[in-house]
Amino acid sequence: MSSELNTGVLLFLPYRALENRVFAALAEAGFDDFTPAQARVMQRIGPDGTRLTDLAEQAQVTKQTAGFLVDQLEKSGYVRRVPDPTDRRARLVCVAEKASAAKEVADAVVAQVEREWEEHLGRLRMRQLREALTLLREITDPWAPGGGE
Repeated sequence: MSSELNTGVLLFLPYRALENRVFAALAEAGFDDFTPAQARVMQRIGPDGTRLTDLAEQAQVTKQTAGFLVDQLEKSGYVRRVPDPTDRRARLVCVAEKASAAKEVADAVVAQVEREWEEHLGRLRMRQLREALTLLREITDPWAPGGGE
């Protein structure tokens, strides 16, 4: 048995470190009522809102789980539900102002971490890493433009 970590773990470790830094900064900025599970649903909300069933599918959770997470997010003021203009029976989950403010904090941390990674790896390796991961997205992210399994 090899002691080398598999590629999935090697991808996960820096992601988890990044996520931990983001959540620490969010908590420090007063957004301490936000969980990683909620973030996974929030990240899939489109600019014009997204239906709950689509959020569940994209976050790879059940509709019930997505509904529970969206209920929590709505109670905390991160999202709001609005009628879907294309179907009166449906509702869209939309990002609220509080989520936009939290995203600004998170984006700043992500930018800082990416600068640190580039300093560590060098500009060329960082660019190659991003290119390789973008290519992998084509076969691993069904919601990527032109991608999917």
